[in-house]
Amino acid sequence: MPERVFGHIPAYPEGSRFESRAELSEAGVHRPLIAGISGSEKEGADSIVLSGGYEDDEDLGDEVVYTGHGGRDAESGRQVAHQRLTRGNLALAHSSIEGLPVRVIRGANLVSQYAPRSGYRYDGLYLVDDYWHAEGRSGFRVWRLPVVCC
Repeated sequence: MPERVFGHIPAYPEGSRFESRAELSEAGVHRPLIAGISGSEKEGADSIVLSGGYEDDEDLGDEVVYTGHGGRDAESGRQVAHQRLTRGNLALAHSSIEGLPVRVIRGANLVSQYAPRSGYRYDGLYLVDDYWHAEGRSGFRVWRLPVVCC
């Protein structure tokens, strides 16, 4: 697998549009085909996708309060368990501590005035400002990670 890139991907400026997750992956803008967080616990997170998967996400445009991964039922998509500070959540925490830029991609399924009408759009580099564990709407503890536009 190619080396992880923190920052812009050459040839794909802010506003670049993609029809599918496969196109995002092929371009190297967001590698995972399903996961919303691309990264590793030791290196940090290089990109996230906002696609309406978590009820606790908040999209304010230049700031996003991102909900970590885990604890969702695969069939219903509902939060059914607490999230842990592992894998992608730990990658985002690492990016916060190290000040690493994270590419933010919005998908059309996101309920937000900032979402594209179709497909996916790369919306630029953001920084993970902080992270904390809090009770989510479904009563389970989720990781809250505000990312702000640089």
